[in-house]
Amino acid sequence: MRFQDFEIVEQNALIRIGEEYLRAKEKFNKFNSAHEAYAVILEELNEFWHLVQNHDKEWAGPENMKAEIQAVGAMAMRFIIDM
Repeated sequence: MRFQDFEIVEQNALIRIGEEYLRAKEKFNKFNSAHEAYAVILEELNEFWHLVQNHDKEWAGPENMKAEIQAVGAMAMRFIIDM
């Protein structure tokens, strides 16, 4: 499968995850263990869950939810690459 095989909306999602991955890569060291990766992914997932639980609040809108789930994807990508 090639990147070009994805629809535009899928390509854009992958690009956003990739951009978040690169920001994290610049800012933080590689994961030291699977336990550390799990903790980081869980933290990001909990931040997403907090937004989901408060979906009726203005600050918990779809764009913020997308940003948090994008971070989950980026940290999953980081685990695949680092470990």
